[in-house]
Amino acid sequence: MTSKSAILAAAVGSLLVLPGTAFSADETSMEKCYGVAKAGKNDCAGAAHACAGQSSKSGSPSDFLKVPKGTCERIVGGRLAPGK
Repeated sequence: MTSKSAILAAAVGSLLVLPGTAFSADETSMEKCYGVAKAGKNDCAGAAHACAGQSSKSGSPSDFLKVPKGTCERIVGGRLAPGK
């Protein structure tokens, strides 16, 4: 294995460890922010679908992203309750 391959393998291996630890957030410190999700980037089910990542329209008032508390109302178009 060349040194480039070893470095690449180590970098990829470290990425597999991070999502479970460094990027996990306490659910109590997060809030649902409606109206800001890009198409296909929503965090949970919406009125027209049953799964995360299935929104078909950016900025849909019924789809949300989880963001740190206190952040949603500072985002243009963000609201704490689903819209119509």
